[in-house]
Amino acid sequence: MQVYIVSRGVGLAQITRQDDGAAIGVWGLHTLRSAFQPIFAFEEGRLVAAAYEGLLRPFRDGAPVGAGAFFSSIPAADRNQVETLARALHFLNAQCLDETALLFVNFDPSHFDGAGAVDGALEDIRLVLDEAEIQPSRIMCEITEQKLHTESELLRFVRHLREFGYQVAVDDYGAEDSDMRRILDLKPDVVKFDGLWVNQLMETEPGRSLLFEMVRRFRGMGIRTVFEGIEEGWQLEFAETAGVNMVQGFVLARPELAPARFELFRRDRPDGQAAATSASSMVVGPMPAGSPAETRAVPPPRQRRQKYAFGKRVH
Repeated sequence: MQVYIVSRGVGLAQITRQDDGAAIGVWGLHTLRSAFQPIFAFEEGRLVAAAYEGLLRPFRDGAPVGAGAFFSSIPAADRNQVETLARALHFLNAQCLDETALLFVNFDPSHFDGAGAVDGALEDIRLVLDEAEIQPSRIMCEITEQKLHTESELLRFVRHLREFGYQVAVDDYGAEDSDMRRILDLKPDVVKFDGLWVNQLMETEPGRSLLFEMVRRFRGMGIRTVFEGIEEGWQLEFAETAGVNMVQGFVLARPELAPARFELFRRDRPDGQAAATSASSMVVGPMPAGSPAETRAVPPPRQRRQKYAFGKRVH
């Protein structure tokens, strides 16, 4: 059983490599595991797993503990250490993923006070990436907007991320105090739309028109977009019609604990395409009435019996 030292600043944490290949973390009475959820891209009419989001799954005495409850139990002074531990777990467990896929991980800028703290944390991350043999360019650092502080602190934080070779995503866009000016200043590589917000907008014609316009504007800025929380077939079809780059949600795939095997979604399958899963029988249901003009190319609901399969689209 291999033991890793996570970081010079994480004195209470330990990571071990289990017999099944999974890296497992320990924090106090909790065992911490990585889960990954695929993020699919629309590529030439196919759904391809272009990225994965790393998600922390805590356990106590073998029973799962809600992530929210776990983080609420962590003293504020220790939360940065726990997030550091979580990222290290995700990197070490990424060996079960497609080597060409991006890896989305969370960063809370409020935990880093000054350039020295940022550089130290990112240097620790670099050491873990070297151990995991992952190129920094595969790492997509998700920054949740409502956690950001002053504009100068934010810009400095993002600059340090880029200096280390990481990509940057703004997470939960549309939630609470989202600010287009901040997007213009940051110029992130990716904007992830808040799932609940997107789902609400999809229900009305003005909302769908707004989503079309926002995706179009970001595309013009060279920013890729992700719709989170896709849970129904018609939402998936709307996202493709709207020109979104990537989608994430239970209708496509749920998170799986490492060492999950995602061969079904790999780009490099011998047959040249990802195999169909149970989602291949998913019938895309009707969109709400009153779709915006941009969706005219989509057949009326009663005429449409479109099915999606991973790796191909079947009409």
